[in-house]
Amino acid sequence: MIRRNEKGYTVIDIAISIAVIFIFISILSMLFYEFNSSATEIERKTQATYLAINEIEQIKSTGFEKYQGINQDSLVDNDGNALKTPVETSEEGFSKTITVQDYQDLEGNGTATPDLVKIITVKISYLFRGQEQSVELSTVLSKENQE
Repeated sequence: MIRRNEKGYTVIDIAISIAVIFIFISILSMLFYEFNSSATEIERKTQATYLAINEIEQIKSTGFEKYQGINQDSLVDNDGNALKTPVETSEEGFSKTITVQDYQDLEGNGTATPDLVKIITVKISYLFRGQEQSVELSTVLSKENQE
């Protein structure tokens, strides 16, 4: 009778071990990728929100006169600045669009005094995973003194 040595690993044991290790590493790398991607998305959205807040604050500080007489179809403000431009940041890929709407142009406000109140919306757009994402903030500007 020939006795075989039963000590050691067989090819099947090694193949199963390699498959389990491969699946484990695949799951870990997928989780790491999703975590990193989510963190990047949050970072981009935070930066876009920060840019929108800064633009709203700048609009408020310049006052109503810069936007007097323009409406939602306007491409430039009264200083000649474009209302749709790329945003200058440390990272490329952000663009801003400013929309000016007269309160009178809103539905149901046809009897309101024109060019007295403006609703200004700032939209910061950026690309993430090949899709356009955006953050929008609005503010209301009113004429301080009626003539």
